[in-house]
Amino acid sequence: MHVPTLSLRKAAAVAAAALCGLAVTAGPASATDGWKHKPFDYYLALGDSLGAGWQPNATTGQGYISGRGYADDIAASLKAGGTKYVNLACPGETTGSMIHGGCPYPEPYKNQLDAAADFLKAHRGDRVLVTIDIGANDVDGCAGPSGLDIQCGLNGIKQTAQDLPVIVDKLRAAAGHKTEFVGSTYYNPFLASWLTGSSGQSTAELSAVFLNLFNAVFTVEYPLHGVRVADVSGAFSSNDFVHQVQLQPGVTVPLNVARICQWTWMCAPKPVGPNIHANDAGYQVMAKAFKDAI
Repeated sequence: MHVPTLSLRKAAAVAAAALCGLAVTAGPASATDGWKHKPFDYYLALGDSLGAGWQPNATTGQGYISGRGYADDIAASLKAGGTKYVNLACPGETTGSMIHGGCPYPEPYKNQLDAAADFLKAHRGDRVLVTIDIGANDVDGCAGPSGLDIQCGLNGIKQTAQDLPVIVDKLRAAAGHKTEFVGSTYYNPFLASWLTGSSGQSTAELSAVFLNLFNAVFTVEYPLHGVRVADVSGAFSSNDFVHQVQLQPGVTVPLNVARICQWTWMCAPKPVGPNIHANDAGYQVMAKAFKDAI
C-alpha cells in the first residue's frame, strides 16, 4: 500500500496537535473479547500489508512488519486455546499479484494464493480460521495531493470485482468443511485530506463515495462465495460526516475524519505520516470487527 502525501504544512501541524489531545471518547474495544474459546486448530491470515501488520517506525517513518497487526491480535486471542498461527499476508499485494504471483515484499513463497491453497489442502481435516483483506492496493494509488483520479478508482474497483471470486473460489476448493472464512471491508484513509481545507474536504467526500462502491464488492462477493464479512469500514465510522469531534481548540471535524486521525498514521507529521496503515489501536478495532463476524 502506497502513502499519499497531504499538501499543506498547516494540516500536519493541526494533525500533530490532534494526536496529542484527541477528544474522541469512544476507544477500541478489546480484540480479545469472546475469542478465547473458539475451537480452531489453525489460524491462517492472508492479504496485504494490513494483514501483515505493517506500520511506520514511530521515529523514522520506515515501514516494517510490526507484529501488532489485526491478525496478530486475533492470533494472541486464540493462543490460549492452542490455535497455531500462520501469516502469509504480503505487503504490497494486489488481487492480481495474489493470483499470479509477484508481491513486491520478499516472501518465502512465489505466490500467496498457491501457498494458502497448499496449506488448506494439507489441513483439510483440521478446524481452520482464515481471514483475508485484499484489494486496497488496486485502488490506493488513485488519490494524491491533486485529488482523486476517478477513472483510476473505477478501474481498481472493476479489477477487484473480477479477481476476488477467483481468489475465494480457489481457497474454498482447497479447504475442508471445518474451515471458516472471514473477509473484510476497508476503512478510508483519504478522509485525512479533510484537514487541508475546502478542496481537501471535497476530496474526502468524493473518496467516501468511492469507498462505498469499493466495499460493495466485498459485501456482495464474499457472502456469495461462503465468506463472512468483517465490517471494518463501519467500525471506523467511515460514512459519518454528521457527528462532529473537536481535534483541538477551534478545530472540529466529522467523526469519520477523527477516526482516521485516531486509528491510523494518516494524521501523523512527517517523517512518520501521512501513512495509510492502522496504528496499534486501529488494528485492535479491525480485530474486533473480524471477531464480530464469527
